[in-house]
Amino acid sequence: MNVRPKKALGQHFLTDLSIADRIAATLDAYKGLPVIEVGPGMGVLTRFLLDRGHDVTVVELDTESVEYLREHFPDLAAKIVADDFLKLDLDKLVPGDGPFCLIGNYPYNISSQIFFHALDWKDRIVCCSGMLQREVAQRLAAPPGTKARGILSVLLQAWYDVEYLFTVDENVFNPPPKVKSGVIRMTRNDVTSLGCDPIRFKAVVKTTFGQRRKTIRNSVKPLLPPGAPIPDSTLMAMRPEQLTVEQFVELTNLIFG
Repeated sequence: MNVRPKKALGQHFLTDLSIADRIAATLDAYKGLPVIEVGPGMGVLTRFLLDRGHDVTVVELDTESVEYLREHFPDLAAKIVADDFLKLDLDKLVPGDGPFCLIGNYPYNISSQIFFHALDWKDRIVCCSGMLQREVAQRLAAPPGTKARGILSVLLQAWYDVEYLFTVDENVFNPPPKVKSGVIRMTRNDVTSLGCDPIRFKAVVKTTFGQRRKTIRNSVKPLLPPGAPIPDSTLMAMRPEQLTVEQFVELTNLIFG
């Protein structure tokens, strides 16, 4: 039995085993840590993670895929979670307060949401890697001054070193997607505090990128009290994609004091 790919779930099953092996290898430095795999499908990546000795828990929403995994990976049965990853409390999925890793061939239609959700566990997720649409992967790794840089670029890079590893062509999937894919790896950095209120930091990042064609001077006005002057700073003449994480921290402190 093979699983029928479902468009509504953004399923494109990887058929090239060598690529699955390369993706699994991104966690080689973290052997011994629990691993959560998102959207395993028919277990192409799962197999290589298990072969490498990882303690794997898989999260799969598709009931047909869950049945396939239970049949073909009987030793994994107790760690097959039939649920929506976006609704899960990862502290319950990996009990305790120790570190763990996240990996997957992420469903293209919810990949950004997956990374927003993962940020809630940034103090436990020490490495997050996997494959997603190339455009999104490039956005996550985009440095300051590039057009691809966006909200998730800044929010993730505040806590992680993000690497774009390699590109995957369309013809190694069933069904082939209409776009190329990219594999990334995010490694937790040593930041424990941003130096500003993290909720306000997120609000500044979202507000400025929500009007990314405007300069900071014009886009931050909704965050200021009525009648309050625009802070005096060279940052005000810049656009959000030009700012580093540190400059966003500085901007947050300028706006909120």
